[in-house]
Amino acid sequence: MGAHGSNLDDILEEDMHHWYTKFMRESPSGLITLFELKTMLEMNGMTEEASSYVDQVFVTFDMDGDGYIDFVEYIAGISLLLKGEINQKLKWYFKLFDQDGNGKIDKDELETIFKAIQDITRSYDIPPEEIVNLIYEKIDVNGEGELTLEEFISGAREHPDIMDMLTKMMDLTHVLEIIVKGQRRKALN
Repeated sequence: MGAHGSNLDDILEEDMHHWYTKFMRESPSGLITLFELKTMLEMNGMTEEASSYVDQVFVTFDMDGDGYIDFVEYIAGISLLLKGEINQKLKWYFKLFDQDGNGKIDKDELETIFKAIQDITRSYDIPPEEIVNLIYEKIDVNGEGELTLEEFISGAREHPDIMDMLTKMMDLTHVLEIIVKGQRRKALN
């Protein structure tokens, strides 16, 4: 890693061969299973919500649904979150939040994901219920207690404070740093 190792943009801009070598060292089969992802993220002792969140991340990164994340899916997922257009990111967030896949996000789904993110990042600045209530107050215009993809995207775009909050909550820097540190430890052994 260069001197800029803690910034995700810098990490992704590294030589692709370097990234591929790291990926193959971590997962010699060229595929990451859900179990391997949880091991890389040091999930020991995490809550059920955190484990469920990682399950959802895995499913959204496993674009072909084969039960594995290959190198292309790995880089594509991280690149989308870092360099994707706002609408692309919001669609990915929505897919991640919509745990039951019914095309709507309810308060419980959103709160569960935010609790899980806080458990993984170990950052507990704002209680998840407050975040969820703020989001629904501002963007659930029909008061249904559920958000469709369209409501979610337009609401986040119309409220920069919500977009900023989502961006901070979904920042994967901490997660990627754990993976990179894990790969370094394996390389040293």
